[in-house]
Amino acid sequence: MLKTSVAAVVIAGCLALSAWLPTTAVAQVEFFVSIAPPPLPVYDQPPIPAPGYLWVPGYWSYGPFGYFWVPGTWVESPAIGLLWTPGYWGWSDGLFVWYPGYWAPQIGFYGGVNYGFGYPGHGYEGGYWRGNQFFYNRVVNNVTNVVINNVYSKTVTSSATANRVSYVGGPGGLTARPTVEEQQVMHEHHTPPTAAQVQHRETAAARPELVASVNHGKPEIAATSQPNNFDSHVLSASSAGGPVPVHAQELPKLQVAPPPAKAAASAEQEYQRQLSALQARQQQEREALAQMQERDHAYLAQQNGNARALAAMEHQHHQQTQFMQQRQANEIQNLRPSGPHAPKPSAPPPRH
Repeated sequence: MLKTSVAAVVIAGCLALSAWLPTTAVAQVEFFVSIAPPPLPVYDQPPIPAPGYLWVPGYWSYGPFGYFWVPGTWVESPAIGLLWTPGYWGWSDGLFVWYPGYWAPQIGFYGGVNYGFGYPGHGYEGGYWRGNQFFYNRVVNNVTNVVINNVYSKTVTSSATANRVSYVGGPGGLTARPTVEEQQVMHEHHTPPTAAQVQHRETAAARPELVASVNHGKPEIAATSQPNNFDSHVLSASSAGGPVPVHAQELPKLQVAPPPAKAAASAEQEYQRQLSALQARQQQEREALAQMQERDHAYLAQQNGNARALAAMEHQHHQQTQFMQQRQANEIQNLRPSGPHAPKPSAPPPRH
């Protein structure tokens, strides 16, 4: 009953993106996933542990139980003069693709994702290197608990301040494109994540409470003061960045319109009749799936399932819900007549 389907495939080498991002053929690809990553959660930044640390924002990664949150954390740069370009999710040939972050003297393209704390979507406004010293922008960095003399204040503006979307391209994704400077960075030498960053991600992957289908996009540990330290000086997310429906019962109930009272005398009436019948069947499917998922929960409770078993089940429920939602949206789209003389529905079907 608790079968887990893994949708990610680890890829070695490079892959050229589709037409929306033609210049990133040199970008390394790590994961292909069929379901969109959740929105970025809302959280605060913990205080910097000591001078010389740079902020690495949190992100959604992918594992055997689906998306899981890798908390933002303060990391020591592997070398003086290097800055962190965050990884990002992109869209290519119907799949969501993860492009990992890296260290380099300049900031590269990270999908236009507004990670916050100095990462507004393009570039970095959290600080800069001057010689052997890093200067921190106190407006976006929490430097209140240690004595750091190299500080300044600069307001950071972003046109997508309220946008928590965590991927670029595809349905509902961002429309950012790399600048000329970011294209140049793509072809330059990159330093991979440090060992501390890799261990930080691996530790997050082993914690079921960080799985998106368990925390519904609001991780209990959203940020840590140092890599791989999940027990002290941690901050939880204040809210999810957007809805993350895991179960069918969490989807809005379809508002099924009654069929026309008269026999179909026109293409418009026939369309409305078919739409009403389709939405009624779709609502029955949602209710049936919700009941099945409730039985899964009851069964797991009887078996005294542990946290990992719960994460596996919730991942399966999330996939079931997402696939049903997409299939139903396609059914409504396919039902709609096409052509210059096609009738238009008086009230468009709801989109979720």
